[in-house]
Amino acid sequence: MKNKFYVTTPLYYVNAEPHIGSIYTTVLADVLASYHRMKGEDVFFLTGTDEHGQKVQQAAEKNNISPQEHCDKYSKQFREIWKEIDLRNDDFICTTEKRHERIVKKILMDLYEKGEIYKGKYEGWYSIAEELFITQKEYEEGKYREVKKISEVNYYFKMSKYQEKLIKHIEENPDFIQPENRRNEVLGFLKQPLRDLCISRPKTRLSWGIELPFDKDYVTYVWFDALINYISAIKYSIDDENFQRYWPAVHLIGKDILTTHCVYWPTMLMAAGIELPKTIFAHGWWMSEGKKMSKSLGNFIDLDTVREYFENVGDNAFKYFLMKNGPLFGDSDFSKERFYRVYNSDLANDFGNMINRIFKLIDKYFDSKIPEKMNLGKNEKTLQNNSDILIEDIFSLLENFRIDEMLNKIISYLGSINKYLEDEEPWKIAKSDLDKTGTILYSALASLRVAAGLLYPVMSSKMNDFLTVLNNGDKAETLLKWSELKSGTKIGKIKALFPRFDMKKIS
Repeated sequence: MKNKFYVTTPLYYVNAEPHIGSIYTTVLADVLASYHRMKGEDVFFLTGTDEHGQKVQQAAEKNNISPQEHCDKYSKQFREIWKEIDLRNDDFICTTEKRHERIVKKILMDLYEKGEIYKGKYEGWYSIAEELFITQKEYEEGKYREVKKISEVNYYFKMSKYQEKLIKHIEENPDFIQPENRRNEVLGFLKQPLRDLCISRPKTRLSWGIELPFDKDYVTYVWFDALINYISAIKYSIDDENFQRYWPAVHLIGKDILTTHCVYWPTMLMAAGIELPKTIFAHGWWMSEGKKMSKSLGNFIDLDTVREYFENVGDNAFKYFLMKNGPLFGDSDFSKERFYRVYNSDLANDFGNMINRIFKLIDKYFDSKIPEKMNLGKNEKTLQNNSDILIEDIFSLLENFRIDEMLNKIISYLGSINKYLEDEEPWKIAKSDLDKTGTILYSALASLRVAAGLLYPVMSSKMNDFLTVLNNGDKAETLLKWSELKSGTKIGKIKALFPRFDMKKIS
């Protein structure tokens, strides 16, 4: 049986279009999924949109359209950008879909019948903006917006019942919440008494939601509804074989939704008797010169801004920058200058120039055919051996989500190929020893091919352009074998993959 890898993004709320934050998380999920596919694993990659709640209802009313029309408009934007940048998600789920609603109602009914849900009165503070009941302390700290005092009867999930069990699971499973600073944050939160979770909203206040199966006067709280997507998409309780095929999942989230995913969701699963996720990985935020991005400060990178980068250097280069410099383990800074300097250094110089140099020499001296490798010397054997070490390192780092380090190692390997060419000087040797020249060019091209294979999950279309002109019929199982490059194959013409960006254009 194949190893499995099920990765999810959060469901993106349909009150804003895609931006650098949602693009980063989804590209990260796609890249992880692609590397695991390369390993031959059975992969399922899920993303989608969260479409219920008060803010959706209010936005629809403001624009004089139905809530569903509002949801469809924003959901379409997410689908389009994922397609535009060639993300290969296996499913896209919306919480307004019947397949999701059916599972939400089943879990609600099961928990209600088991006595895990009860009816009670709430009097206290409520954040309209966050659609969340908050404590007196949270109110005094001023963390939440649009807060008002409220008194109403609702349904509650016995979340507090599972506090100690959750703490035990986190302490005994260090990989459950990553990175470690997020794990410590959750454990710190759990030192205070855990309240039961209000999981309903009266229809008199909110009608846009999934109706409670045991009380038609209420709809489900948006977070209780949305979190269930991770199991509704893989047919929990509908197709047990499919569910077991993929669950448990690796959830990728931003640090701002840590509590919902690391406290609400695990306790819900515990109450339902469902295995907990394998890992919840909470990355940091993109910052701008040390400041949090916001529209009011004018440093927010929205979809239009992202597309400007696409127009200048392509979406593959943008994805590469996100993965190499992103906020995996802490916040990360984004600036135009930093972006284009990384592009020129890593891609235009290290990779692009090297490809052009090798192809020109093969065209000039070997009639555009991949030369034979004759006697491999010490330097050639070092390149080959280092490619094997690189592959091993990459897949070892993958298990720890170290995409940034993976790319640093690949770029370092590209640097070693470049140094090899500078040391061997095939453009000089060609005048006196074509056999030696052929061996040098074969070795450099075989090494480049391995690097391109390892970069494929990050920059699929650009690497496909390169691999296609090699005419080697590359497949995943041969792509990462240095000596599998076929001599005698006529290579095609290749245009500059990464044209150098003129830094003077930065305004």
